[in-house]
Amino acid sequence: MLKLLGDRPLGARDAPVVERVMSSDPVAMCMVAARFESHGINPRLLGGELWTVDNPTTSLCFSGANLIPLLGGVSDMESFADRAAAAARVCSSIVGRAELVLPFWDRIGASWGPAREVREAQPLMALTGPPVVPPDPAVRLVTLDDLDAYLPAAIDMFIGEVGVDPCAGDGGRSYRRRLASLISAQRVFARFDRGQVVFKAEIGSLSRRVGQIQGVWVAPDRRGGGLGATGTAAVAAAILAHGRTPSLYVNSFNVAAREAYRRVGFAEVGTFATILVD
Repeated sequence: MLKLLGDRPLGARDAPVVERVMSSDPVAMCMVAARFESHGINPRLLGGELWTVDNPTTSLCFSGANLIPLLGGVSDMESFADRAAAAARVCSSIVGRAELVLPFWDRIGASWGPAREVREAQPLMALTGPPVVPPDPAVRLVTLDDLDAYLPAAIDMFIGEVGVDPCAGDGGRSYRRRLASLISAQRVFARFDRGQVVFKAEIGSLSRRVGQIQGVWVAPDRRGGGLGATGTAAVAAAILAHGRTPSLYVNSFNVAAREAYRRVGFAEVGTFATILVD
């Protein structure tokens, strides 16, 4: 059930409206659209709640493990922040279009802060045609038999990107299960040289229209040789082959990655922001 901030609940009859909203901005809303298309509106199945201030055609926000503002103006973001601050925090990050995330954080930062890290400008990129550089033919789908070899690269990428060890707390069991689930869904790609991962990437979210690439990583001793561009091109080609638009977002300070994605043919279509909270 999708709940308004007031007393009037929205139910399954409102799903077509929400679907139209998701379709209006498929690249930026891919993370939530993928969940919504698979599980519908029910919070238990969706993995979070969808909120709106007045109606979902003008304001919409997803609240789950990530809090993702999707649509609205500054006053809507302030209303969403007030609602979020009134309950225990369940998210570990706030992510989405910068023009939505930053006003939300301005309102809630005093309650939830200080942030572990604020990434105010992350270019949101999409590829609308074939990759400009040839895809690396050695990049392939990772299988469950590869998981032990893949795991060290995934952990190194996660620590470098998020700043925390995904194995902390439970020895890595939950992170390993998450990777195994992505592998089983055929959304994990890598190039192996002599049994070692030298390039890796995942399709983190896959909606009907968009595949969002995440976790791009090149082995430190192989960086600067073009593996990032050709490997990303291979993943993008796989997404295109299934009739979807490849997309990703990247930290503004990661100049090498941004240049690699531009060489592949990705173009900026907006700006994301991410607030990492403890």
